[in-house]
Amino acid sequence: MTEPTAGPLKRTPLYDLHRELGARLVPFAGYEMPVQYPTGILVEHTHTRTACGLFDVSHMGQVRLTAKPGESAAKAMETLVPGDIAGLQPGQQRYTQFTNDAGGILDDLMVTNAGDHLLVVINAACKDADLAHMQKHLSATCEVEPMFSRGLLALQGPQASAVLSRLVPQVATMKFMTGAYVEIDGARCYVTRSGYTGGDGYEISTPAEQTDAIARKLLSHPEVKPIGLGARDSLRLEAGLCLYGHDIDTTTTPVEAVLLWSVGKERRVQGGFPGAATVQKQIAEGSTRKRVGLLPEGKAIAREGAEIVIDGKTVGIVTSGGFSPTLGRAIAMGYVERSQSANGTKVELMVRGKPVPAEIVPMPFVKHAYYRG
Repeated sequence: MTEPTAGPLKRTPLYDLHRELGARLVPFAGYEMPVQYPTGILVEHTHTRTACGLFDVSHMGQVRLTAKPGESAAKAMETLVPGDIAGLQPGQQRYTQFTNDAGGILDDLMVTNAGDHLLVVINAACKDADLAHMQKHLSATCEVEPMFSRGLLALQGPQASAVLSRLVPQVATMKFMTGAYVEIDGARCYVTRSGYTGGDGYEISTPAEQTDAIARKLLSHPEVKPIGLGARDSLRLEAGLCLYGHDIDTTTTPVEAVLLWSVGKERRVQGGFPGAATVQKQIAEGSTRKRVGLLPEGKAIAREGAEIVIDGKTVGIVTSGGFSPTLGRAIAMGYVERSQSANGTKVELMVRGKPVPAEIVPMPFVKHAYYRG
């Protein structure tokens, strides 16, 4: 989970807390981030699946979009993404992507209708480019306000609701992919019932100067443990969720990535977003490749870049792979030729030059547990 970086590393508002908790810090998207704490990734992963984990995701970018008089922020945003943003009711959240003129994915993001503005959460490694992209294309119709100093906490797991509702009772009845402004310890925060583990949970946007105090308050509950990037990655992989720069990038389209569900139904027909013609053609005719789940035999881990082979012919490539603590076995996902993408198809994954038998399987590997009311 370490990444090369240029220049001095940035720190989130929780840097001192991570040090205090004994985190192993690594470079990630230009930040010093905790990859794990002393208990280790396996324990952290299992704790999140069975109780409640607290993740520092403050390195991600938060942007506020406010329409100028006579304009619509949602309609403006729809010129950059294939999602149905105009259809969002106040308090509703949606997952979508910035696309380029070829239908490739520049980044994936969350957009929430916060009433008189949109709240946008973008990936850490892409946030400067994403901000420039929004400023270039949306500044005529919207105020584009970066809020990169704000904290962002993810409280995830089956006991997240019980914990957070002790501080904010109203969150107990919130449904998956909804949000609201709340007060936590006197701080005005925006809470969404969302996250990237495949389980129930919340993301909490906090004022920078109050992030540490709120994190400590959450960690004071016996159900809550701090969780690092290592478990964050294994949790999202079990949930079959894409990691930008690995499973999706500018060379993949939403159709190839099996993200068509995130493209608004009317927008599939009407277009109006970058690369719409490519996406519409792939919807009508099918794409040449498809993202699939893979179950390797044995203990070998097929990492990103491993070739997927059928009868001696390379038909695809692994984009994410690792050990699933919940299933107790190796899992992976990648792209294969659509003609070879059926569930049950037997393949081989080339791991350190040796073929490992595997099978294409449905995703998610671990059933989602979102709270839908």
